[in-house]
Formats: sequence, structure tokens, C-alpha cells
Amino acid sequence: MTIGYSLEEIERRIQIVEDNLRELMEAAAAFSGAADEERAAARIADQQEKLDALLKQRAALMNQTS
Repeated sequence: MTIGYSLEEIERRIQIVEDNLRELMEAAAAFSGAADEERAAARIADQQEKLDALLKQRAALMNQTS
């Protein structure tokens, strides 16, 4: 199910997810244990999926308004 967000809301959500990804990448660089690295990789993948979906929503919305 796709929720119709405004362009401003999508941009805000993109910024949040990008910030999350940056923080996770920095934290992952500091991890030394395999379990920590696996958890970090899973969280990074989850955030990347969210970012990809938001970017598609933004592109679709921008195409509608053009």
C-alpha cells in the first residue's frame, strides 16, 4: 500500500533516512564483533530500502507535477 505524502514530507523523510544511514555507517566502522556487524548490515539494508522507496515516491510525485 502506497501512502500519498506531499513532496515536503517525502523530502523530510529522505533527510531522516539519509542521516540514519550516515550514523549507521559510522557505527559499523567502529564495530569489531561479527554479531554487531551483522546487525549493522541488516539495519543499513533496511534504511537503504526505505530510502530507495522514498526516492521513487519523490520521482513519481515530481513527474506528476511537471
